[in-house]
Amino acid sequence: MTIARRLAHAGFTLTRDYPVPRERVWDAFADESQKRSWWGGGDTVEPGEWAFDFRVGGHDVDEAAFHDGPVSRYEATYTDIVEHVRIVTTYDMWLNGVHMSTSVASLEFESTDEGTRFTHIEHGVFFDQFWADGPGREEGTRGLLEALGAHLE
Repeated sequence: MTIARRLAHAGFTLTRDYPVPRERVWDAFADESQKRSWWGGGDTVEPGEWAFDFRVGGHDVDEAAFHDGPVSRYEATYTDIVEHVRIVTTYDMWLNGVHMSTSVASLEFESTDEGTRFTHIEHGVFFDQFWADGPGREEGTRGLLEALGAHLE
């Protein structure tokens, strides 16, 4: 079977207001035990390889098998970190060993009177059979931000 070679580009911006101090939201990303508790698929996946290296140039890995489904692999490199202000990463995703996308994501943390405004901006390139996956990536990121909100409660 021949795979059609294509590229698609997708981008999105998601903003959430969390009723907790900016440092608390920041720590959910910067502290490994906190990130591990909310990041990923929860009970919907069987965890696999995990690596956490929160520093500029550091790499994160999160691999998991969905129950009765595919294996997803996330590999990120931190390209910019300004404490309590922003995190910028480049990351790649694989599904069952097939490279599906490369993305740049910026995470911004802003104090508000009510707590923290968190903004996730992402630009991705999707490859070949995954060319139409941009909306799915946005939906998955929405799920991560809901999990983050539950973690912060």
